[in-house]
Amino acid sequence: MSEITSQSLFELTSNIKEKKLSSEEITKAFINRAEKSKKLNVYVTDNFEKAIDQSKKFDSNPNLDFKLPGIPIAVKDLFCTNGVRTTAGSKILNNFVPTYESTVTQNLWSQGAILLGKLNCDEFAMGSSNETSFFGNVQNPVGENLVPGGSSGGSSAAVAANLTPVTIGTDTGGSIRQPASFTGTVGLKPTYGSCSRYGIVAFASSLDQAGPMTKNVRDCSMLLEVISSFDQKDSTSIDYKRNYYSKELSKDIKGKKIGIPKEYRVDNMPDEIEQLWKNGIAYAKDCGAEIIDISLPHTNYALPTYYIVAPAEASSNLARYDGVKYGFRSPGQNLIEMYEKTRSEGFGDEVKRRIMIGTYVLSSGYYDAYYLKAQKVRQLIKKDFDDAFSKVDAILTPSTPSSAFKIGEKTNDPVSMYLNDIFTVPINLAGLPGISIPAGKDKNNYPLGLQVIGKPFDEQNILNISYALEDKINFKNDISDWWLSEYK
Repeated sequence: MSEITSQSLFELTSNIKEKKLSSEEITKAFINRAEKSKKLNVYVTDNFEKAIDQSKKFDSNPNLDFKLPGIPIAVKDLFCTNGVRTTAGSKILNNFVPTYESTVTQNLWSQGAILLGKLNCDEFAMGSSNETSFFGNVQNPVGENLVPGGSSGGSSAAVAANLTPVTIGTDTGGSIRQPASFTGTVGLKPTYGSCSRYGIVAFASSLDQAGPMTKNVRDCSMLLEVISSFDQKDSTSIDYKRNYYSKELSKDIKGKKIGIPKEYRVDNMPDEIEQLWKNGIAYAKDCGAEIIDISLPHTNYALPTYYIVAPAEASSNLARYDGVKYGFRSPGQNLIEMYEKTRSEGFGDEVKRRIMIGTYVLSSGYYDAYYLKAQKVRQLIKKDFDDAFSKVDAILTPSTPSSAFKIGEKTNDPVSMYLNDIFTVPINLAGLPGISIPAGKDKNNYPLGLQVIGKPFDEQNILNISYALEDKINFKNDISDWWLSEYK
């Protein structure tokens, strides 16, 4: 039997159900590895002692009908967990302990999963490199001094380094798919409304969506099956018949029509990304899919549209953090001074930058010129996808315009940082599902990802296409343990 922490979710679940492994053995194996991973700075808050107690309790009376029987899982620190600190990577929530549970995490625990702890992320999910966190940047286990992507960088690094078998992240403009690409893992952003947003610390309410981050496509389908559900507590949750994603997973994609958008061939795109895309197209053809060239004419407007809509919603959502009811408070001579000091000291630079942008585009005299126009362009972007999906079943693109970059390389250039999301942002604006799978490596041996985009609520189709491509690509991450405290 392979080392416990390197096993997939499917293998771990099977071994528990066949009584080859106990929940306690698995939980202790992941905790032991996590305790030696300080260099990666992945955990913000651990729940190790309680996790071991819960694993023993599960083993004493196991329910093998659960979909995640006794499986320990660490989650992004944007999901509220009852009785366990939830910070959203921010000083302003440094000591916030929720008295309620997010619906997505509750779905995990209801199927037998055990909380290992909370994973580092960009502050309020605002970032593409996990460098905006109040708790410091996360290291990508792929190589020293590399960013793991963002905002779900702690989550992607934890899966890649085998510190958790699977995890959940959130994706507002690529925050699951981009870090998955940077770390050689699988990340799925489901259709908007598929997974409940209740109990997730809000960034941009019309864009945020929770999703699975895993080692492979099969694990991704298993986790999506658990977390996707209708929730009356979330007014944007949509009631529709979910698939049994893992049971209906198939590599048979013969006859599927896959679109290749010409607008995704951006200026100065590295040859390695272009070659990766060509390889993906060739693999799709080998699987029997039909390749069709398509156009998404408003793609160039996606990034500026996103960076008007998202900050606008963020400035509204973050208005609640004023130091009055909960979170960090800085003392002041009067109420106004307390507000000003609390927010200026409690928020980091990137969050303040986006609040300022958002407040500006919503202000009197600029609302029509910026925010209203951005919403109109958003509809045009969605229509582009609707038109494309009248001809094709899915769309294939690169996940990111580059591999992981060095820590600090883009910190002083926000526009360059924002360009990391050029291939992922349009999908959020249109509310579509998209998945990133590892598909190759660059000259430095850093992972590169391919993205499959689907029609609304057609997660099964993009999972099947990804499953078929994954089999053809046969990607091996081959990460060394340079970051382990005992490693020589």
